[in-house]
Amino acid sequence: MNGKVRLGEFLQTRRSQLQPEDLGIPGYGERRRVPGLRREELAALAGVSVSYYTRLEQGQSLNASPQVLDAIARALRLEEAERLHLHDLARSSATGSGRSRRPAPERVTEATGQLLEALAHVPAIVSGRRSDVLAWNRLGHALFAGHLDPDAPDRPAERPNMARLVFLDAHTRDLYADWPAKARAVVGNLRLVAGRHPDDTALHALVGELSAKSSDFASMWADHRVTACAVATYEMRHPLVGPLTVTQQTLSQGRAPGRDQGQNIVVATTEADSPARTTLSLLAQLTPQRNPARPGIRACAD
Repeated sequence: MNGKVRLGEFLQTRRSQLQPEDLGIPGYGERRRVPGLRREELAALAGVSVSYYTRLEQGQSLNASPQVLDAIARALRLEEAERLHLHDLARSSATGSGRSRRPAPERVTEATGQLLEALAHVPAIVSGRRSDVLAWNRLGHALFAGHLDPDAPDRPAERPNMARLVFLDAHTRDLYADWPAKARAVVGNLRLVAGRHPDDTALHALVGELSAKSSDFASMWADHRVTACAVATYEMRHPLVGPLTVTQQTLSQGRAPGRDQGQNIVVATTEADSPARTTLSLLAQLTPQRNPARPGIRACAD
């Protein structure tokens, strides 16, 4: 799917999700043929001509200025992550998607491995931009995917993928009491990544696979919601130690020199002196040490 189509689909979908009455637009009880705002209503809110906005939705107008995009974002009531996503899509539409390519294999840097080792007492996972698990510490494996081979991240062809696990793995689905909230966060993050990396063939393949195998994913993906979920609290139902509430935080390492995108470290923390902290301590006691030389580290090399 080229950038023009992605931009048009995003604008059309988000426009359809806005109700005229929510924006103070009088409807006089009229029956609308399609849900949401009309193009002329959105154009008026953004301060652009109807013909210009129509061409933008249809992919016929290139090089929209940042000011115009911001005006459209305000009219669509987009949040900050969604506004930036709109700019990414417009940039891709203007420059063309270029030649699809498979990015270089992702590796865990020595510095990231040291940080993961330092986080030995909290569950932590290093994830790539497509949510592949590049490494995890002992507690990270035990909390998020204790049913999988702990050495799987060491083998690039067999690395677990958190998006696949959330949508296609029964164990992971049961792990979250509010599974839809977790699922929406995963989809929203993938939307952000797809906007930043329109030529990533591996990402497109992942989205296609999940769309074909999960009707839930296909429905959420079509909704065009974008989420930059850096911090979220989840009630988990661990099969070994029972329920616990954790705060999952994504520590982004940004864009490293010579790389398209840095890696993320996802950590799960609990409140001090809480039942969840006790439960997590129990999980640590029940999880054996497997690597005395570098306890809690499963870094990988391609």
